[in-house]
Amino acid sequence: MNARIPTSTLNPVDAYTQVSAQWDNDLVRQLTDYIRIPAKSPSFDPDWKQHGYIETVMRNAAAWVQAQKVEGLTLEVVRLEGRTPLLFFEIAATRPESAQTVLMYGHLDKQPEFTGWRKDLGPWTPRYEDGKLFGRGGADDGYAAYASIAAVQALKSQNVPHPRIVGLIETCEESGSYDLLPYVDTLRPRLGEIDLVICLDSGAGNYDQLWLTSSLRGLASGTLRVEILTEGVHSGDASGLVPSSFRIMRQVLDRLEDSATGRLLPEFFHCEVPADRQAQVRATAAILGDEVYKRFPWAHYDCAGATAFALPTTTDPVQALLKRTWSPTLSVTGAEGFPALQDAGNVLRPYTAFKLSLRLPPLVDAARAVQALKHLLEDNAPYQARVTFEPGGSATGWNAPATAPWFERALNDASQAHFGAPCGYIGQGGTIPLMSLLSEGFPKSQMMVCGVLGPNSNAHGPNEFLHVPYAKKLTAAVAHVIASLP
Repeated sequence: MNARIPTSTLNPVDAYTQVSAQWDNDLVRQLTDYIRIPAKSPSFDPDWKQHGYIETVMRNAAAWVQAQKVEGLTLEVVRLEGRTPLLFFEIAATRPESAQTVLMYGHLDKQPEFTGWRKDLGPWTPRYEDGKLFGRGGADDGYAAYASIAAVQALKSQNVPHPRIVGLIETCEESGSYDLLPYVDTLRPRLGEIDLVICLDSGAGNYDQLWLTSSLRGLASGTLRVEILTEGVHSGDASGLVPSSFRIMRQVLDRLEDSATGRLLPEFFHCEVPADRQAQVRATAAILGDEVYKRFPWAHYDCAGATAFALPTTTDPVQALLKRTWSPTLSVTGAEGFPALQDAGNVLRPYTAFKLSLRLPPLVDAARAVQALKHLLEDNAPYQARVTFEPGGSATGWNAPATAPWFERALNDASQAHFGAPCGYIGQGGTIPLMSLLSEGFPKSQMMVCGVLGPNSNAHGPNEFLHVPYAKKLTAAVAHVIASLP
């Protein structure tokens, strides 16, 4: 007579002990293998299907989930013609009276390599050091599928009744999730109504407490190209008469951005910050202080015997948080038309092309922003140069719905139980296209958007790492919140 008696509450100490052991004994190894595979998102690897890396990480994740033998779990790798694959799992409810559903989300595709990795590190060469697992994609966010199942296993091990749980693990997120909507439409009858979304693809203000993402910026990207000649010509012969394509590029971008301040000039790209978000920003600024900006790897140099550091746009923590979460901002993330420095002769180049990444406030519509951007950049080109803007990925941002009382209590209880501090609320400057989609499709859902991307974790850049001690606590906190669903 060893049958376990169901309990409605999760013992946090036992949950963390189990989760921690699973991370140490299995999950770190699984993610180490995952990091070795260059499963770049399709925008960065157009031949992804032929290379087979996305297929490999999908197959590995599916095999691992299946091997856990979670009671009540069914799994399928769903494939639509011409699209990246998606992992869908479903775990039957163990609350007989429950009609609720929890949706767990993550992705397995990765950003490209980037430059500047530490000499003993690399994007596809995992290294575990001082509780940090270095390598591309571990934190952003290959761990999500594994941590989601580990959280469910923590519930199962204590026989805590839980609602129905479904999972969507995509492989197109870093390309803007353009393959995801067709899958959601296909699976909508199987998804049903969603009461709680758990998205493990976001950031943390520090590693000392649970952080709930309160907003996400949107994105409008594309390639701006300026052509003035059909071929390069001797700069001594032509300069002064033939306008530089780079100077024309600067003039065109001046329509969009004040280069002295970084402020985007058209008011269309701005929006009002809601009062509740402003209050949360002030509370978060009080917690983080100058770590809001000190967390970044600022360039530095020797100056009169002292070290001088490059400066942020503001050192006020409140303004710093608002600038990185509610202000539209332009970044140039790539360039074409330039020879390498060692190959750069005295030649006036025929064209300049920039890849633009425009982060949009959460309440600005991305599709309209792209059209406004194209018209602004292409209209009335200086010197009648050929100026074209080819839109790339776009996604509307997201502002979290009002937090239900039970959800707020559950988040604080989980944070206190596993971190010894209350839950913090923080907006993120990045984009998760799924969240806007889910908020529209399931307006009554609570959204637990969180993640392991804390200070210096550097997703998309060099030396990306997964903070394993934080990931353990986050995994246990996820189980705690699921157990608290009323």
